[in-house]
Amino acid sequence: MPDRDMSQRPPLVLIANDQEWSARSLESILAPNGYAVLRAYTGIQALERARTARPDLVILDAQMPDVHGVDVCRELRSDPRFSATTPIIITTAGPSGRTQRLEAYRAGAWEFLGQPLDGEALLLKLETFLKSKLEVDRIREENLLDHPSGLYNMRGLSRRAREIGSEAVRLRQALACVVFAPEAGAEPETSDTLALKIAEQVGKILRESGRASDAIGRLGPAEFAVIAPATEAQGAVRMVERLGDVLERMPISNETGNHTLRVRAGYCAVPDFAASPVDAVEMLLRATSALRHLRAEGNNDRVRAFEQLPATPLH
Repeated sequence: MPDRDMSQRPPLVLIANDQEWSARSLESILAPNGYAVLRAYTGIQALERARTARPDLVILDAQMPDVHGVDVCRELRSDPRFSATTPIIITTAGPSGRTQRLEAYRAGAWEFLGQPLDGEALLLKLETFLKSKLEVDRIREENLLDHPSGLYNMRGLSRRAREIGSEAVRLRQALACVVFAPEAGAEPETSDTLALKIAEQVGKILRESGRASDAIGRLGPAEFAVIAPATEAQGAVRMVERLGDVLERMPISNETGNHTLRVRAGYCAVPDFAASPVDAVEMLLRATSALRHLRAEGNNDRVRAFEQLPATPLH
């Protein structure tokens, strides 16, 4: 059995194979060695389960009844909902020569194996692949940046909020926290691919338009924040109007067509942060509350201050 921390959840392997004997053979190797197994019987089913279950490893049979395993691999590698760090292995009972192997590698497979499989060698490869994936995932989690937008993630933004807050106290500066929500027109829900497109485009605009002193981050799939020192309430409103105008003129294109954004924002601002009873992170939370209250109202207002909320604001 691999040397693995058994206090953590077992790594999940998606096996996509319509041949019962072959899939059971793989499962009989993996399950006793600490892996959880999820099955798929067609290429379409493999795509669906890989996107929703987010397995740690994927083993695809090349000869599936509907979609070739190489095409499934290629589709997953081009899907932003599927992690680029997830190892994919393609197995085949058919031809396994150099041409087939190169085709699999070009599609993004980490390995291409012919039948019969060497169980011991397979386990050693999976353990190496899994360690690599988990290490990259750990580094990403510890990173302070949100990769799709190029902005700070919540961890990075919280750290910068404390740093900016300390400087604002020392200088007795004003401080404003603004949280934006760019929405794709009147669509009630945003697909994952469209959300990523929005994150990329909004991130680019915010990076180009923000001041060097500002901390700009992505709080979630559809919420972005700016922590702006030396900025009072009126400056926060002007920021929303300026950035909102830019973002709403910017079309977002994906496979479903062109989309226009509608921007709404909440903010919290104080004239002298040294005299403020709340810290910068709490101001971020208050700005988020103002935004969500505005969105819940469903009117056409673009911006709302935390101070304008009822006594018991929405969270």
